[in-house]
Amino acid sequence: MTTFKQRIQTLQPKSIFRHLVAGWAIGMVVVSFFILTADSPHPEWGAFWMVRPLILTPLISATGMLAFFLRSLAEPKSKIGNTLLFFSGLMLYPIALRVGIVLGFDGTMWN
Repeated sequence: MTTFKQRIQTLQPKSIFRHLVAGWAIGMVVVSFFILTADSPHPEWGAFWMVRPLILTPLISATGMLAFFLRSLAEPKSKIGNTLLFFSGLMLYPIALRVGIVLGFDGTMWN
């Protein structure tokens, strides 16, 4: 049985970075889809209305993927606990992506 400190020391920075980049890329694709489908932005949104969603959504999405990755720090003793932990992490990422989209587009497309 490994301790929590030993599990933290065994984390690979490359693996963490890959998960962050994957979450960022998914967020960027989703937000780009919404931005590219905006036919004619309203004048009250301003000239740089797309900057906020392009920054917030991928960052929050990457954070959600990091939370999904860090579930590996917990070591449940049963397969049921491991499965529940996996599915809770799997449900957490879409929630983080949704929060990123809403916060990014608040005041523009989702007023």
